[in-house]
Amino acid sequence: MSRVSPRWPPVQVERPERHPDAPEPGTRFGPHYAHCFGCGDETEGGLRLATEMGQDATIIAQFTVTDAHQGAPGLAHGGLLACAFDEALGSTVGQLLRRPAVTGKLETDFLRPVPVGSTLHINGRLDGIAGRKVYASADGMLDAPDGPVALRARALFVIVEFSHFVQHGSADPRDVHPDRDINP
Repeated sequence: MSRVSPRWPPVQVERPERHPDAPEPGTRFGPHYAHCFGCGDETEGGLRLATEMGQDATIIAQFTVTDAHQGAPGLAHGGLLACAFDEALGSTVGQLLRRPAVTGKLETDFLRPVPVGSTLHINGRLDGIAGRKVYASADGMLDAPDGPVALRARALFVIVEFSHFVQHGSADPRDVHPDRDINP
């Protein structure tokens, strides 16, 4: 059986333009929301994913797998790893385009086990835009930025208005993006 991935992005896309207000390479990001399971610093057992702006319109993220992140004994839970990619790719879209977006689809390929105590280094990139649809992908390397690839993911995000978070959630949008001037 050969593992041939379908065409990505699956539709004709435009090349994404980095927003003029996108952070400079090396900029580190704090949590977009303190209670976010992916990046927040006030959620017990959360990933506390640390992200920064990379070179060439990429996002670099990392997190260390703890005992709280186990699926099988001594190994990271697969759904939790997918969560890390969702968070990293969401940051890629949000920081590079400076537009709010939500996950429409996420595909994750698990290539090797991720043990408790290891650090996953994720490199996210924008692959294309078609209307409100944004396509992004990432690789996750084990224990070093140039370590073996443990996971790959591809995602479709849909650009939304900030009102989406007020209408469908309970947060004031200023809680979700405290670094931006937003009128609810």
